[in-house]
Amino acid sequence: MFSNYLIGLREGLEASLVVCILIAYLVKTDRRDALKPIWAGIAVAIALAFGFGCALEFGSQELTFQAQEALGGSLSILAVGLVTWMVFWMRRTARHLKSELHGRLDAALAMGTGALVATAFLAVGREGLETALFVWASVHAASDGTPRPLLGVALGLLTAVLLGWLFYRGALRINLAKFFTWTGGMLVVVAAGVLAYGVHDLQEADFLPGLTDKAFDISGTIPPDSWYGTLLKGILNFQPDPTTLQVAVWLLYLIPTLALFLAPTRTATPTPVRDKV
Repeated sequence: MFSNYLIGLREGLEASLVVCILIAYLVKTDRRDALKPIWAGIAVAIALAFGFGCALEFGSQELTFQAQEALGGSLSILAVGLVTWMVFWMRRTARHLKSELHGRLDAALAMGTGALVATAFLAVGREGLETALFVWASVHAASDGTPRPLLGVALGLLTAVLLGWLFYRGALRINLAKFFTWTGGMLVVVAAGVLAYGVHDLQEADFLPGLTDKAFDISGTIPPDSWYGTLLKGILNFQPDPTTLQVAVWLLYLIPTLALFLAPTRTATPTPVRDKV
């Protein structure tokens, strides 16, 4: 449940910050007349993300078992790729996000209502589609037959909306750079579990070999239906009997990705200019 809460919180807060920046800029520049098109674009983006999630969930139920596993595995790997790109992108551009959105909004204001709707839709829609895909993959990876994964996502999104509102009202100030660094690192760990789950799906669909080649089996020590087994699965997508390929992919993704993400960023130092003699 915690991993899904983290996904909802992290992804939802990014979208909330984008909305806050757009709305606050229009209010400060006395362009409240442009708020309705912005809210319309945001509403369309949310509806698209929700529809995309429903299509993934209900559309996959009509497939055969092998097709479901192939689809689930492929989408899980795609979701991991998108979320990995997203955390690195946010780490690189978070400082300039506000000025970038302001520039887009200025151009949209000059073009008219349709451009405002499109600007809000594109700014929030990308986050929404990424969230829907990664949430779907993560919920299926951590599914234990209860609504807890979905409840975790819902609580994370509600927390993100509340934090966004508090930011907008000026009632809350935190170091966003540190927040996104810590949550991004934890999200990489969650993504590693989703990736391993996707590989297992593809093995069950006979797309990848090695389904019976177990790296280890500690089901007797950590039963999947025990409270601590459920906790580990909910937080880390832990599986007590993974295949060798799952463990290899998990390590090959997690170690270098986490090392690159947590590595300090280098700032270029200007080269001193010497006077010509």
